Amino acid sequence: MSDWQRNLIDDPEGIEALLADTHRIAVLGIKTEAQIGQPAFEVPAYMARHGYEIVPVPVYYPEVERILGQRVYRRLADIPGRVDMVDVFRRPKDIPPHLDDILAARPASVWFQSGIRHDAAAETLARAGIRVVQDRCLLVEHRRLRPGL
Repeated sequence: MSDWQRNLIDDPEGIEALLADTHRIAVLGIKTEAQIGQPAFEVPAYMARHGYEIVPVPVYYPEVERILGQRVYRRLADIPGRVDMVDVFRRPKDIPPHLDDILAARPASVWFQSGIRHDAAAETLARAGIRVVQDRCLLVEHRRLRPGL
């Protein structure tokens, strides 16, 4: 296994270690409170309820200034301070235009939600030293690691 391939996380132990290192999550493609019930709102809301700082980065909703009570940013690179994880709610075909912004933000990890897989983007991120999880639900994995919540 190449060094960069170690950054492709697909095992329970790797996911547990990644979540243990995560406190601040930028959510690319987050929905607003008007879309309650949709995963792109419910997953970050759940993570916020469990102590994670959520930084909203919506792709749409140009008039929205706050989501989950937090200031909205339009680009990941504009977020002040360190971002531990970028949680991605974008269709696979829509990921490549965000790669430069993700790389500029230098998160420790990028999480492609359930149904989202882009192997070329994952390789680019992994080669840059960023840990990547693909096609998994952050909420489901968090619950699996912390039963009873």
